[in-house]
Amino acid sequence: MRKRSLLTLAALALAAACSESTRTPTELTEAPTQAPQKPRFDDIPNDLDESVDAMAEVMPLVVGGPSGTTTLSVVTRNDDGKPGCNLTGHTTLVVSVTSSDESVATVSPSSITFESCGDEKILTVTPVGVGSATISLSQISNSTSGTFDLTPATFTVNVTAPSPVNTPPQVAITGVTNGASYAKGSVPVAMCQVTDAEDGNSSFPATLSAITGPYAADGIGSQQASCSYTDGGGLTAASSVTYSIIDPTAPTISYVLTPPSPDGDNGWYKSDVTLTWTVTDAESPNSLEKVDCIDQNITADQQETTYSCSATSAGGSTGPVTVTIKRDAAAPTINGSASPAANGHGWNNSDVTVSFTCDDATSGVASCASPQTLSAEGAGQSVSGTARDSAGNTADATVSGINIDKTAPTVSLVGGPADGASYYFGSVPATPTCSASDALSGLDGNCTVSGYGTSVGGHTVTASAVDNAGNTGSASASYTVLAWTLKGFFPPVKMDALNTVKAGSTVPLKFQVFAGPTELTSTTVVQSFQVLNAECDASVAEGPVDITTTGGTTLRYDPTAGQFVQNWQTAKAAAGKCFKVVLTTQDGSQLSAVFKLK
Repeated sequence: MRKRSLLTLAALALAAACSESTRTPTELTEAPTQAPQKPRFDDIPNDLDESVDAMAEVMPLVVGGPSGTTTLSVVTRNDDGKPGCNLTGHTTLVVSVTSSDESVATVSPSSITFESCGDEKILTVTPVGVGSATISLSQISNSTSGTFDLTPATFTVNVTAPSPVNTPPQVAITGVTNGASYAKGSVPVAMCQVTDAEDGNSSFPATLSAITGPYAADGIGSQQASCSYTDGGGLTAASSVTYSIIDPTAPTISYVLTPPSPDGDNGWYKSDVTLTWTVTDAESPNSLEKVDCIDQNITADQQETTYSCSATSAGGSTGPVTVTIKRDAAAPTINGSASPAANGHGWNNSDVTVSFTCDDATSGVASCASPQTLSAEGAGQSVSGTARDSAGNTADATVSGINIDKTAPTVSLVGGPADGASYYFGSVPATPTCSASDALSGLDGNCTVSGYGTSVGGHTVTASAVDNAGNTGSASASYTVLAWTLKGFFPPVKMDALNTVKAGSTVPLKFQVFAGPTELTSTTVVQSFQVLNAECDASVAEGPVDITTTGGTTLRYDPTAGQFVQNWQTAKAAAGKCFKVVLTTQDGSQLSAVFKLK
């Protein structure tokens, strides 16, 4: 009974000491949010449990029993301003090792020299008497430029009296593994598994520390599971592990388009478009960071434009997610033109082709109205065409006021010579007039008559009219003007001989003029008499002219003889010369005779 009481008192004293002096690994590595962060140095820990922390581990021993051992090592922390291990080159760290109560337990060696981060030093603890003692390290010398935290090496030695029925218990943590990572919501249950030969095996839930780290509020970070057990004989065993709780999934990105799909052709929008991004991370919302992810309100036309959204969180990265939007709400342009252009009166007298030109500034022209041929006559005709852009917008254009008249005016001659008729000179009907009409475009001015003539020969008289479309109509009549028939010169003049007359005599030139069967008796039918110098042709026989002079020298018609008479008074001074006398009537007909004066 006394042994059990002593063991119980020792256990209570050890528990109190542990409660006041121990710190969890989390408390060493990360200070509470309300206190400044303690610098991390290179650590000197023991290996009494799996974690490196400031909690005083327990080494249970029995008086007269075997000594206990633990291995000290150097763990690099990089937090004192010196990257990597502090023990480099020929630097050393010398520490002393002491027992707080050598009547309970002693430790050896009493000093240790560390020369590199790979050094491992074994401490041997020998039980002396019942009670508790603390094994701790203190620095003797340090030739490095860095610092060292010796606290993790501290441990408690509980020495109990030898008992044949009480062996030290053992505590193991199951469910979680030191240094492991677990997804939030899937952390295994940490259990304390106790092995005790005298009191029997048992298990109970481990004690969990608060989660620490920048996203602890989201349940993401570092957590420690601790176990401590004191058996009925007062022997205590303890253990702890540290693990990470992680976000298992990357952020999610979604978006909403309004309208949800293009309302135009070929993926084009024709209305305003809104783009709204939604980015979430259910596991660690405080760690969420977005890149771009800017909501859009597109109210102006634009070419194809890509918008993107990316996100990162403690669970990883997502994206970029891209959305492509192109908008064209403007109708295309269309213009029509007619060819050939109308004349000054606004009319065409041939087929008219209406062509269209189309353009679109954003999505481009998808279709443009084809040319149309107008061939029918009529006033005020029009042609319409449609343009369509690639987004499905349309525009119409109409070319109006097209007037087509292909029919010539109706024209006729009024009066004048009959078509195909023949008229003797002087009997041709008067110049005809004309009449014209146009049923569609109307006349461009009055009709005109051309080609009328009274000279001997063939003639064609034409009446013409032009309508406002430029069509020309005409009507014509062809006729012939016949020459007069001249008879003479009658004797004494010979027509086929060289007439010889005495110079100074008067020669009577007698002749007749007929218009067909009608003899003309007016002296006005004579246009002229000409006396021309002539060659005296020796090959032409000369014939004497018996001169009988009647009347004066003025042209006259002799109704008794039924002939014209023109007396030619020759000149005496012209003796020896030859002359040709030519009679020309108004129709251009001629009579001529050759004379030699002697």
